[in-house]
Amino acid sequence: MANILVVDDEMGIRELLSEILGDEGHVVTAAENAQQAREFRQSGVPDLVLLDIWMPDTDGVTLLKEWQRDGLLTMPVIMMSGHATIDTAVEATRIGALNFLEKPIALQKLLKAVQQGLSQASKTARAPTLYTQPAAAANELVDTVINAAAFSNSIQSEPAHIAVQPSAASSSENVFSSSFGLPLREARDAFERSYFEYHLIRENGSMTRVAEKTGLERTHLYRKLKQLGVDPGKLSKKGG
Repeated sequence: MANILVVDDEMGIRELLSEILGDEGHVVTAAENAQQAREFRQSGVPDLVLLDIWMPDTDGVTLLKEWQRDGLLTMPVIMMSGHATIDTAVEATRIGALNFLEKPIALQKLLKAVQQGLSQASKTARAPTLYTQPAAAANELVDTVINAAAFSNSIQSEPAHIAVQPSAASSSENVFSSSFGLPLREARDAFERSYFEYHLIRENGSMTRVAEKTGLERTHLYRKLKQLGVDPGKLSKKGG
C-alpha cells in the first residue's frame, strides 16, 4: 500500500483516479489545485504524485519548479495532461518529473506508470504519511453500450463459477424467465443489470476486476452501472 497524491482541477478525474488506485490498495489524497497540493506536501511526503499540468491558479509545471527550488521534490511525480505539447512534457521531465501520461489515461498505462513510480519511491526514505480523504465514486463520464454477447460468452466459458454463486445464478434465472414478456429495451436492461450484479457479487465489488471480466473500460463501466441503477457498494457486501 502506498500514499498517493492526485492533483487535478477536474472533479471527475480526481474521483476516477482515487477509485482506481483505491481498488489497487493504495491510500489516495486528492487536491483540486496547486495551493491544496502545497498544503498536503507541507504535511508530509507522499510516495507518489499524479500532477495535472493545466490548472486555473498555478499550473503543474510551475508547481513542479517550486518543489524543486525549495528542495521538496523528494518523491516521484507523474505529470498528466490532455493538451500538453511535447516541449511541455520534455520540460517537466527535465525539471524532475518521472513520467508523463496523456489524457484520457488508459487503465493499463496508469497502473504501469504508478508501479514504476512506486518502485522509484521505494529507493528513497519515507517521511510522515499524508492525511487522507475518502475516495468517491466517479460519475457522469463516458457513455457506452455493452454487447449482450459478452454475457453469453462468459456463461459458456465459466460454468463452474456460476455454480459457486447460487444466489447470483438463481437471480439470473429469474430475470431470464420473467423478462421475455417485456419490451426489448426493458428486457435488455434487466438482462444487463443481472449480468453486472453477478460479476460485482463474485468480485466483491472490485471495479478493477469487474472491468477486466466484462471487457469494459472503467469509465464505461461506471456510466453503465449508474444508468442501470446498480449500486456496487451494496453488492460488494453480498459478495463478502
